[in-house]
Amino acid sequence: MSVNYGSKRIVVGAHYGLRDWLSQRITAGVMAVFTLLVLGQVLFTRGPIGYETWAGIFAAQWMKVLTFVVIASLLYHVWVGMRDVWMDYLQPVGLRLGAQIFTIVWLLGCAGWAIQVLWRL
Repeated sequence: MSVNYGSKRIVVGAHYGLRDWLSQRITAGVMAVFTLLVLGQVLFTRGPIGYETWAGIFAAQWMKVLTFVVIASLLYHVWVGMRDVWMDYLQPVGLRLGAQIFTIVWLLGCAGWAIQVLWRL
């Protein structure tokens, strides 16, 4: 009878795949609905579409909040996708960790920039 101490342990399980798949579909749905909403507003706008029209579409507070929800959905959507790419194709753990940290910092920077653009901080 042999005892196998020190065997490699699988850290991730099948339950992560369903959660990630579902989050990808939900965030994609949020972005699709938002795109249709903005497209509808643009199509039903009379006259030339310039800066004033775009500023008018995004001037309402509810539209700013909805836009930020969509941006947050986009950032999470990107995070799940990039994390999966890094986990699948970057084998050295240090390189994978560095890529994931860079992705997180980049996405947090994008979120900060989005807040500045939406609310002119």
